[in-house]
Amino acid sequence: MNPTERQPFVSWDYKEIAVENAYLSQYLDAYACFGWQVDREMENAGARARLSLRRNRHILNKVELTRLERQFEACMNTIQALKASIHSRATVAALVVAMIGTAFMASATFAVTAAPPIVWLCVVLAVPGFIGWGGAYFVYKRVSALRAREVEPLIDGKRDEIEETCKKGARLLDG
Repeated sequence: MNPTERQPFVSWDYKEIAVENAYLSQYLDAYACFGWQVDREMENAGARARLSLRRNRHILNKVELTRLERQFEACMNTIQALKASIHSRATVAALVVAMIGTAFMASATFAVTAAPPIVWLCVVLAVPGFIGWGGAYFVYKRVSALRAREVEPLIDGKRDEIEETCKKGARLLDG
């Protein structure tokens, strides 16, 4: 191109989003289907990246592209919530088991410090207490595995919905 030729003026819409690094590529691919392009290099802040995007203000089908973009964002939020639920449910279940074990251990302590000490009751109460403390790990593993199997079809469904949404956006951009 001749240096004296001028590029036509383009007015841009700008958008900044924060994205978890694990989903960064998926966001970049999808936003391109809605007419967005990376404006500046990404700033990485730990587990999250900050994206600065821009899109031609006078892009055709802007309203529909924006609707599809929101649909994509809702699907991604659902996927992230489903993945988070795997660990949160497992953590709650493990904590409940550990707290029950702690209650048994506290009862065992009160039994041995009673006047006169009731050693046999202390031993009887300490066994489920230790089982509760040690079993919390196994409960966490089991509940997280069950929950992962439960949410995987839901996540796959949302990924399919994202694929269709991006296809629609790409078709709108192409013509």
